[in-house]
Amino acid sequence: MREAAGDERGQRRRGAGGKGWVRLAGSGRDGPTLTKWAQPISNPLSRIIVEPNKAQPKSKFSWKLDSSSSFFLTQQPPKPVVHSSDQTQQVKPRRTQSTIAMTRIETYEDFVKVHGLLLAASGLPQSLHRQLFQKLLSESFDGGSHFQIEPTEDGRQRRLVLTSDSMPEHSDVFLIDHAWTFRLSDAYKQLMEVPGLAERMAAIMCVDADLNSESEEDRLSEGNAKRSVLEVLENEITEANGNVRWLELEDLDIDDETLSSLDLSTKSPKYSKNRHRRCLVARRPGRVGGDELADKVHRELPNLEIYNSKFTSKYDEWAMGFCGGVYDKENPGSVDQPDNALKQVTDLDLSNRCIHNLFNKAFTPLQLPCLSYLNLRGNPLEETAVGDLLQLLRNFPSLQSLEVDIPGPLGESAVQILESLPNISVLNDVNASKIFETEKDVVDSVLQPRLPEWTADEPLTDRVINAMWLYLMTYRLADEEKIDETSVLYVMDELGSALRHSDEPNFRVAPFLFMPEGTLASAVSFSILWPIQNVQKGYECTRDYLFGIGEDKQRSARLTAWFNTPENYFIREYEKHQRSLKSKNLTSLTLDSCPTRSLHRSETSALHVYTDIPQVEELLTRPEFVITTDPKDAEIIWTCTQVDEDMKKATGITDNQYINQFPFEACIVMKHHLAETIQKAHGFPEWLQPTYNLETHLSQLIGDYCVRKRDGLNNLWILKPWNMARTIDTTVTGNRSAIIRLMETGPKICQKYIEHPALFQGKKFDIRYIVLVRSMNPLEIFLSDTFWVRLANNQYSLDRHSLFEYETHFTVMNYRGTLNHKNTSEFVREFEQEHQVNWLDIHSRVKKMIRSVFEAAAQVHPEMHSTTSRAMYGVDVMLDSSFQPKLLEVTYCPDCGRACKYDMEAIVGDKEVIRGRDFYNYVFGCLFLNETTHVRPL
Repeated sequence: MREAAGDERGQRRRGAGGKGWVRLAGSGRDGPTLTKWAQPISNPLSRIIVEPNKAQPKSKFSWKLDSSSSFFLTQQPPKPVVHSSDQTQQVKPRRTQSTIAMTRIETYEDFVKVHGLLLAASGLPQSLHRQLFQKLLSESFDGGSHFQIEPTEDGRQRRLVLTSDSMPEHSDVFLIDHAWTFRLSDAYKQLMEVPGLAERMAAIMCVDADLNSESEEDRLSEGNAKRSVLEVLENEITEANGNVRWLELEDLDIDDETLSSLDLSTKSPKYSKNRHRRCLVARRPGRVGGDELADKVHRELPNLEIYNSKFTSKYDEWAMGFCGGVYDKENPGSVDQPDNALKQVTDLDLSNRCIHNLFNKAFTPLQLPCLSYLNLRGNPLEETAVGDLLQLLRNFPSLQSLEVDIPGPLGESAVQILESLPNISVLNDVNASKIFETEKDVVDSVLQPRLPEWTADEPLTDRVINAMWLYLMTYRLADEEKIDETSVLYVMDELGSALRHSDEPNFRVAPFLFMPEGTLASAVSFSILWPIQNVQKGYECTRDYLFGIGEDKQRSARLTAWFNTPENYFIREYEKHQRSLKSKNLTSLTLDSCPTRSLHRSETSALHVYTDIPQVEELLTRPEFVITTDPKDAEIIWTCTQVDEDMKKATGITDNQYINQFPFEACIVMKHHLAETIQKAHGFPEWLQPTYNLETHLSQLIGDYCVRKRDGLNNLWILKPWNMARTIDTTVTGNRSAIIRLMETGPKICQKYIEHPALFQGKKFDIRYIVLVRSMNPLEIFLSDTFWVRLANNQYSLDRHSLFEYETHFTVMNYRGTLNHKNTSEFVREFEQEHQVNWLDIHSRVKKMIRSVFEAAAQVHPEMHSTTSRAMYGVDVMLDSSFQPKLLEVTYCPDCGRACKYDMEAIVGDKEVIRGRDFYNYVFGCLFLNETTHVRPL
């Protein structure tokens, strides 16, 4: 008898003085309980919220929700607040004049007035708005009266089942609490430090028990295993007397390692002499001696047809009958089988039998005339040509339903397979008519869930970090001016986390921000749950993990985060992508045009410069240039703001003025365009790490990941937003599900992490180079003699816990962390001494790489050329352990604070000292006066 989920009443009460909300823990009896055979949750926390500081609230707000991520237009989350069953802490939001205090919302009209945009964005039907208001106002968590949580997948997942007699579509709405809300960079630290957090998350994610735990009785009987097996074998062989006998090695707790240690051919000669042995199964194969043991078994049992669930090369009618249900434990068959044993077989499941060749005398229309369903999944079948396999299947007159890997031995397209097999009406459990209608190449309706994996000695914290990507949800905070730089992640409570995925769900979930006092300072986040179909008692309650995301946004590939999708498909997509890149080969540029000329035409008149960059205004002191505050009066516009048509209209800027931007420069300064530009020109040069735009090439990335995993290669990747600097919202991970799920936090590239960089005194570093571009046609680019190194603060490590340490894996410390500046000339001397290298050799390779980058832009995007453009770019470079340069990114209008602040001894040329205060003087001299002081042409 199952127990219903309890009434999950997480309480919220007013804090002392009426200044805020206290989030209190529910007691153990209030949280949803599991079925009797499930692991109980002892005294669960109702809500754990550990969030960064809030920004000042604004007086106006709105909210936007799209298909892949949620945006709450609101203030920042509060200071770290932890609520457990042992303590409560009051949240006192800061108030400013822009926060208009109002009385607590008491009426439905006030609720709609404050939350109208939020309600519309959530998708909740209007008929449920009043009900939602009432439940929020009364703090009603009544899910336990309608649902129960059950274990599934051998306890490695949970599911939510309806216990009410029925629940019509749009008939009710339920509140789901957020059990844990956090920023990704804080996840590991919080799991380590917040009492009870790791335990509760482990319970929610079903990673709090070992899969292969042994009972005391099992351990005591282990010593008697070998003797017992020998006795059972002797008895079975004696009783067989020439007939087929069924022996379950699993019942004897025998794996490959134990079987090998028994040395049966010596201790029980009768066993190996039993030439008619058909099947040998050890369902828990050992890690050692696998191939050696298999060879030994095949030599001693030459008629063996099935070994460890796999067909041997001797498979025949008995193996087919076993998979077709003719033979089983009660009817193992006999040595002399009847000729028509397979005549009545209609369903044949040959999945995962390691079949290499399907042409066999037992697999023919004559032997299987009634065969209507065939499952060939998981078999390589590589010894037979595709055309021959299709012809073989066409010969079966009754075959109507087929399951097969796609792509796989029958081809890469479901549509093509159906066209070759016109009698098939159902392919992979999908009607042929629907496949032809949708024209989907890959069809698979029986994907197995991707379940968490861990070792027995792995700490709960690590288990949660690995498994949380199967459960996380996300939203991003914003105000009317900007979106927050990093997303907020959260885990729903036990009830919400038990909702599993369906492409045809019967429930929908959406985040919702409730402001009980009508102000952002009082806001509390929930998720809301409501039925979108008529649901009957006992039905599983499901949601669509990718609601609103179709194949145009790579839905099938994104499901890989939660399901074991066909790896062959992704590997083939990756291989096609690789072949395409290999065909790229940039030829030398032959762009004919006259070199640029100096702008300065008179010794008595200066060039007027408009700038919004304080360093330029302060440090551009040459007499040839004069600063003006009106852009209409300037010959040169030097700005950190994008100059588009709207800005031109607003400021009076004309096409005749010189601007420090090139048209279409996004092809190099936006990370996804940079990779695309280089790949179109050069394919995959050694100086660019494998890079994928997650919005367009997720399948190819997954294929690359699969190949690396298969080949035992490093699989650490770095995810970077398309267009953010300073490593904002950047993540390093080796978790495939994490890579895919992080797409929900905004468009990103995924780039192979340089796991073995060159180090300086054990620390990671990169180098900022300054490139000056006078012209894209002809290509006139110059490398500044001024460059600087950026050092990480911590010793470099690949320990997985270090991936959460910003100061270990990232080098930009201008805006966070502690900046430890290293003089460039000192760095070069010490680096050369530490690694016994010549820096000028490295410098030469860097120059060649930078030239290649801008050559690619000039060839792929000739529209970049403009006679009135001059620009400066920052090029960030890292060295690998072989001291080969790797391109990180190209930055428009780079921060040159260090170049202006520190004097530097030149590394090349006459090694004179370059004064920092002269930086912009020689930059403008190069770009506008055609000088080459402190720059080198590339």
